[in-house]
Amino acid sequence: MNGKLISKILGKIMILEGILMILPLIVSLVYREYQKGIKYILAFLIPILILIVVGYLLQLLKPERKGLYQKEGFAICALVWIIMTLFGALPFVINGDIPNYIDALFETMSGLTTTGASIIDWDITSLSKSSLFWRSFTHWIGGMGILVFILIFIPESDDGSSLHLLKAESPGPQVGKLASKMKVTTRILYLIYFAMTIIEIILLLFTGDTIGPDGTVYEFGLFESLLASFGSAGTGGFGFFPGSMEFITPYAQYVIATFLILFGINFSLYFLLIIGKVKEVFKSEELKTYLLVIFSAVVLICINIIINIYNGIQNITGVDFEYIFRHAYFQVASIITTTGFSSVNYEYWPELSKTIIIILMLFGAMAGSTGGGIKISRIVIAFKSGFAKIKKLINPRYIVKTKFEGKVLDETTSNDVFAFITMYFVIAFIVILILSCDPINGTITIDNMKHGFTSNFTATISCLSNIGPGFETVGPYGSFASYSYFSKIILTLTMLIGRLEILPVLILFTPKTWRK
Repeated sequence: MNGKLISKILGKIMILEGILMILPLIVSLVYREYQKGIKYILAFLIPILILIVVGYLLQLLKPERKGLYQKEGFAICALVWIIMTLFGALPFVINGDIPNYIDALFETMSGLTTTGASIIDWDITSLSKSSLFWRSFTHWIGGMGILVFILIFIPESDDGSSLHLLKAESPGPQVGKLASKMKVTTRILYLIYFAMTIIEIILLLFTGDTIGPDGTVYEFGLFESLLASFGSAGTGGFGFFPGSMEFITPYAQYVIATFLILFGINFSLYFLLIIGKVKEVFKSEELKTYLLVIFSAVVLICINIIINIYNGIQNITGVDFEYIFRHAYFQVASIITTTGFSSVNYEYWPELSKTIIIILMLFGAMAGSTGGGIKISRIVIAFKSGFAKIKKLINPRYIVKTKFEGKVLDETTSNDVFAFITMYFVIAFIVILILSCDPINGTITIDNMKHGFTSNFTATISCLSNIGPGFETVGPYGSFASYSYFSKIILTLTMLIGRLEILPVLILFTPKTWRK
């Protein structure tokens, strides 16, 4: 292992995190949180100093070898996210917003991995503005990927080192260069990401304030537009109002839902649009499938709700239909992109609608997007490969040619997809078993719900697919607070495994990785 080069890259990441923490520090100063106590300033100032000093010292190392092997790229990727989380959790503990460090680790990992699962079961508005900002800003940082950003500053190498890092962090089976130089590729990705975020912020500035059912006024200005856009861009899902996005205007819900879908699209397709290759974009098989799944899910949920809750179309007014469509559209967009924002408590939806939500949790968004999950591309490849094998069994002379995006897939790609899906469900099975041993099982928690298999199953899928809410005690109006500290540590690791798509974390903890 190239220890010195790995340490040097980790040092760059530490410096970067220290610089990024300056933004919530500025927020704290703008809102004069120092008047409530110096701890709100120290919460970010102390980690900033530690990160920058230690990061600078690591830059003094002189590696003997400049290149990275693939296993080293994967190990660095996992280490980066762990270090970011360990230091990123400190502000919550220092200012007392989340006093327990394990809870703070869970919340920070949830933010960076764009999961959106939370241990906060008290009034979210009681958190300081700086904590709310940092909490949502971690979504934006982790959305495109930490290493994708740092690759801009790593010298280009001829041995594929940069591509090893990009492959380790970027979701989905299709990862490569958009341009001849890796630095150009990363700049293109971040320019698209930044531009889309800015556009959403501008649109959300027209939202306006709303009044909740209890008469509470929910202000929606620049600060709230930033938080909502950070969560949308990173497909994260941390809410900053009680009830997540329930008490914002319909206009804002439509804007956020639409941008969720846009951020769930492979960013390579946006690059093709920019250079004028529009036909290639609309030829994308994964894009067509992604949009078809969204359309089908929205239609089925609307029909299911109309039949089961409103007793048929004859009892529906135009206002009712808009309400049903808006929440179906919002929740489908939120779940398939693994964001986890909620505009309604879907626990009260009919069984078919809830089942569709669970299926969407597994699907996830497109490869090369900021979303998590198994990915639409893998689902398509798995189905096509499966049908091809059935045809081969029926007719042994049949020559298997599985095509995806107009190209014939080799057997290695199909095998990799099946291997990933297998590992995904094996890990899910193990985590569910661990959670089933938690003392919380069998107890009655919020809203008279009994914590059991449904909670554990959806909590696992939620963390592994980086979604956020599940069902029952971990539903859209619940939290992960009731789990034991051990279970929270397991779920924290599960979020990391899901975000990095299993292999980097497994490689990090494999002894052979560290042998010469």
